[in-house]
Order: sequence, then structure tokens, then C-alpha cells
Amino acid sequence: MTQTYDYVIVGGGSAGSALANRLSADPSTKVLVLEAGHSDFKIDPFIHMPAALPFPIGSKLYDWGYETDPEPHLGGRRVYHARGKVLGGSSSINGMIFQRGNPMDYERWAADPGMKEWDYRHCLPYFKRMESRFLEDGTSGADQWRGGSGPLHLERGPASNPLFSAFFEAAQEAGYPLTDDVNGYRQEGFAPFDRNVKNGRRWSAARAYLHPVMNRPNLSVETFAHATKIRFDTSGDVPRATGVDYVRGVGRARKHHFVSAKEVICCGGAINTPQLLQLSGVGDESLLRSHGVDVVHHLPGVGENLQDHLEVYIQYASKQPVSIAPGLVWHQRPKIAWQWLFQKKGLGATNHFEGGGFARSNEDVDWPNLMFHFLPIAIRYDGSMAPGQEKGQHGYQVHIGPMYADTRGHVRIKSADPFEHPSMLFNYLSTPNDRREWVEAVRVARNILNQPAFAPFNAGEMSPGPSVETDEEILDWVRKDAETALHPSCTAAMGTGEMSVTDPTSMKVHGTEGLRVVDASVFPYVTNGNIYAPVMMVAEKAADLIAGNTPLAPSDAPYYRHRDDSPLWPAGDPRNQI
Repeated sequence: MTQTYDYVIVGGGSAGSALANRLSADPSTKVLVLEAGHSDFKIDPFIHMPAALPFPIGSKLYDWGYETDPEPHLGGRRVYHARGKVLGGSSSINGMIFQRGNPMDYERWAADPGMKEWDYRHCLPYFKRMESRFLEDGTSGADQWRGGSGPLHLERGPASNPLFSAFFEAAQEAGYPLTDDVNGYRQEGFAPFDRNVKNGRRWSAARAYLHPVMNRPNLSVETFAHATKIRFDTSGDVPRATGVDYVRGVGRARKHHFVSAKEVICCGGAINTPQLLQLSGVGDESLLRSHGVDVVHHLPGVGENLQDHLEVYIQYASKQPVSIAPGLVWHQRPKIAWQWLFQKKGLGATNHFEGGGFARSNEDVDWPNLMFHFLPIAIRYDGSMAPGQEKGQHGYQVHIGPMYADTRGHVRIKSADPFEHPSMLFNYLSTPNDRREWVEAVRVARNILNQPAFAPFNAGEMSPGPSVETDEEILDWVRKDAETALHPSCTAAMGTGEMSVTDPTSMKVHGTEGLRVVDASVFPYVTNGNIYAPVMMVAEKAADLIAGNTPLAPSDAPYYRHRDDSPLWPAGDPRNQI
């Protein structure tokens, strides 16, 4: 006999972990979480050691291993996209950087029809509910902008390396302010960053939300459970989701299963969620029919509106032996592992993204459109170091990229096979505004890194190097060298327009019953920072909408605006003229 759950959550990642916790708090509600990957075992150092983040990225054991179609404006090259395939999802393999985005991001969301309760006033209480924030000295950082009793433990990076001090001083010399807290009253400026680390261990969504409640009798979690299709009852006027087909197991041990559900909640993220919807017959009818998928509901916005952040590394050699490069050479790694394993301290206990900032690339921009991550080493996400660094030589770098590219892409199935990765195209650098902002971004970063504060350290730019100077040379380098910042979003956008997918008042998929989406795909526009924090806020707020709880009262906390009459759209957007 098929077991029926009140909620089947497809995806045990960031949003899925939070929803599982909040919805199963009602003991009369039966909740099942289906996660395609394995458990985030407590003894796994590649997940729980913060500095080990290059290891799971690219590994089939942890990572979906997506790749874009040839990007036409990046010379036809494919861009690798890591997505977590493990409990905790991408929060179990990401850089642990906690950025809410700018308050104006949510004012922008709320300006769209039907979205008025997604403004900053309504979102801030959910940001506060989910976090326990601690300052550098270990004291609580709770105030009218920050939470102090939530499940997500946040600590501030110490940013004690002298290169961080030089970076913050150089930013001021270049005319950019410091700020007390990029997630507080004023985002614009430079400061130490918050990170999801607790007692020297990664503090993922699974560790914060899911594992503390795994013993609830009304909550079940199945790993190695790959959802292949959502089933619908189409006998009524509106198709109703009734359950999920999934394959459980590995290799020849895989078996097909079906679970009945009163409601199905898609939490697979901006790639998996539209893929599953399309495989299940919800999406653009011409796309579905071309792949032999029976159309349940024509919804053309599914998989469209894809957005992301692209970034580059601007790397410098250091005159002084102050970077962390010598500590990461191979013969030092056993020492790092020992220190982390037994003391939860040292280079293994930090994500190294301990400071950075947000700035406007020109005076026409009304809120920050550039994000900086500073690192006291020259290294890429995959762990490969700049030339010379692998021998312990010293360097440093800044990650930089525009936050509000007006480019749009898509996620579309390539067949009816649920195990075939979908077509994915972001159209990076496809618009004049995006290309202009890229040139500005590189010039702003170089300006900061060549200020007098860096004079004692600056031994010259390694990447892109002094030969890259003109606008076109900069763009050519970006086309060849840029990587994704791993923030795919917006493919099942909230709203009420023709291309909207998700109802912002209920998280239901338009034109269906018993089917909801809660993950980064519901963003109408990507926020200006790492997207983990906004995903968790969306999940917290969605949990109240789904459970029928009284929403948290809106906040009256003020926030910084560069100009009181700042428009709701980034510079150059024609909607500013409306």
C-alpha cells in the first residue's frame, strides 16, 4: 500500500532542509524529504572542514557537475556549474559566505505586480529569525537588523592577515567607505564578512535545520532518491499533483518507487526544479512535445529568466611573505588536517573569504552593483594556484563581477530522460550594459589594488597582467577567464505576469494545485551577493505561507540609500523612466 505524506519535499538542500524543519514542527503533519545525493556524514572532512571546499566541487560524489551549452559571447566555451548533490545541497559544498543582498533588491522585487509583501520590511524579520550572529569576540551581534537565536550560526571572519588591513585601507584611499556590517543598516562599503561556520566546522542548512529534528516521528528523509516525475490528477479543471516517482539506490541496486502526496514542494534549485517540472509536463508546450512529454499545463516561464553572477580573479604577487600560500602546499596539508581534526583551528577552520565589500561602479548607479571578495592567496575555486603559488610563493587576489547583469538565459530539458542534464545557457556578456559594467568592474578593482596601502606588498599584477589594458582587451580576458560565482536563480520566478511561474502569496505553481516551488528559482531578480542567505529567507517565509501561519510582522528598521530618490532598477534599465 502506498504511503501518503502531507508534504513531499523534492530536494534536501538549503531550502528543503529549512522547510523540513518548519513544516514537521506540527506533529500531525507527515513530511518526506527526497534527496538525490548521499548524507552529509559527520565524519566527512571534505564537507565539514571549511578550507576543504575545493575537494567536493567537481567530484561526482558531491556535485551534480553541470555545464552550460557553448556560451556564444564567451567564445563558445562551456562554463562549469557546481551544484551540491548531498544533504544540505550547495550549502554543503559552497564558500560559506553569508550575504543577504541589498535592501533595495527586495524593494525591486516588491515593485512587480503581486509582490508587495516581498519588500525589505517583510523579508527582514525572516532573515532575523533564521540567524544567530556572533561578532569577532564571540559576543552576540543581534540588533534591529540581525538575529540572535536562529538555527543558522554566523560568525565574522577575523580578517586578521595584514593583507586584509591593506585591502580595507586601500578601499578608503580609492574613495570607498567602510561599513560596520554589510548585512546590517548599510551594505555599501567594505568590512569583514559573515560566514556559515560554527566551532571550526561548516554550518550547512542540513546541520542547522535538518539534523536537529531527524528524530521526529513525522519526518522521513531518503537519500539516493532521485525524483524522476511528479504525478498529476488531470480529471478536474486544474491539474493536481498527487505524488512523486523516484529512483532510489546506486547502480544496479536502483529501484523505482512512487510516493503519494497531498502536496509536492520542489526544492531542487534553479536547475533541477525547472527540469523536473518540464519532465512532469509543466512548462512550454512546444518544448515538452518536442521531447515526447505529455503536456499537463502550458506554463512558458518554466526554465526561462535564468540569471547568475559571473566573476574573475584579479591576482597580484606579494613582496612580503604574508599570504597563506606556504600553509597550503602539499607537504603542509597533513599538519592542517591534524590541527583541524583535533583542535578545529588553523587554516582548515576558515573559508578564507573573510572580508570584502560592495561598491557602485559609477555615480549613475544608485546601489552597489559590484561585489568584492578578497583572499590572502592567489588561488581558484578548484584549488589550482596562480603560477609560482604552488611552490609557496606569496600572492593575493580579489574576486570581482557585476551583480545586476541584464542578460537572461534558460534551462530546458534535452530529452524525456530524467538522468540527462538539461540544456543550460546564461548568455553571459550578451548585452552592451553587461559588457560596460565588466570593464568598470575590472578598473575599479585595479584602482583599489594599486593604492598606496598595497605598496609594501604589491609585486605586480599576475592576472590578467599589465598587457590587458584597453576595454576590448579586458573583455577578451573576461571571455576567456571568467567563472560562474555559482548563483543560478530565477527560473521559476514569483509574480503574476505571463512568464511568472510561482504565486508569491502561496508559492503554488500557477495553474496547478498541490504543487509549490521554494528555492532560488523563485527569485524574480538575482540579488547582489551570494544567494544562500536569500534562499534561506525565502524558505523561512514560504514555510509560514504553506503552513498557514500568521506572517511575521514587518520591520521598521531603517536602511541606507545612497540617494533618497534612488530608483528601483539598476542604472540603464528603461523602467526607471516609467
